[in-house]
Amino acid sequence: MRIIRTVDYQDMSRKAANVISAQVILKPTSVLGLATGTTPIGTYKQLAAWCAKGDVDFSQVSTYNLDEYRGLSHEDVQSYHYFMRTNFFDHININLANTHVPDGSNPDAEAACRDYDRIVAEAGYPDLQLLGIGRNGHIGFNEPGPYFSKGTHMVNLTESTIKANSRLFDSEDQVPRQAYTMGVQTIMYARSILVVANGEEKADAVYRMCYGPVDPQCPASILQLHTNCTVIADEAALSKCPRD
Repeated sequence: MRIIRTVDYQDMSRKAANVISAQVILKPTSVLGLATGTTPIGTYKQLAAWCAKGDVDFSQVSTYNLDEYRGLSHEDVQSYHYFMRTNFFDHININLANTHVPDGSNPDAEAACRDYDRIVAEAGYPDLQLLGIGRNGHIGFNEPGPYFSKGTHMVNLTESTIKANSRLFDSEDQVPRQAYTMGVQTIMYARSILVVANGEEKADAVYRMCYGPVDPQCPASILQLHTNCTVIADEAALSKCPRD
């Protein structure tokens, strides 16, 4: 695991965007695994700015998002499909037909998860998977539990995750209690993984991810076993990690 320490959120976002843009420049047909949440927004804005200048071209890229709330359609303003459109896809030259998010509107959890696993496998899995990390160490919506998950599955969100995500809703009561998410095994199939983290509230989770035991109670700790994982985080998020 390679750790890159940055000064602040802006520096983190720019360095993460550098990694992603290099992937796309070197392989224009790249398959990207993408994440939502507030942490990657700065990275997406930087990539969009470079795309507008003609420095990076997303026209042949395909994307596969980690997760989606169960019960929300693509048109719902709180859905991750809508989030990706407004924060990234609408600002780059990507073919929207090549963007994929789990179908949260499908009430049949087994079918929705099976279908998403199939299309991710048919794409050959991501060349680069972008991840954030939750305060409890979750990646995607893979919450702490007794074992590491495998394929896409439905999860019941923990109270800490619901509370953390409530900042994007009018009230905590509006946050969906279930989601569809790629499993940890699927995430580990990516050829490279990029984790972004910022803020002191992520310091415990980042330390456990990088230096703690590999334990499903901290799902992100499995990334220690990936052969090509880079963590880009600011000083606050890395405040509990040794500087060397």
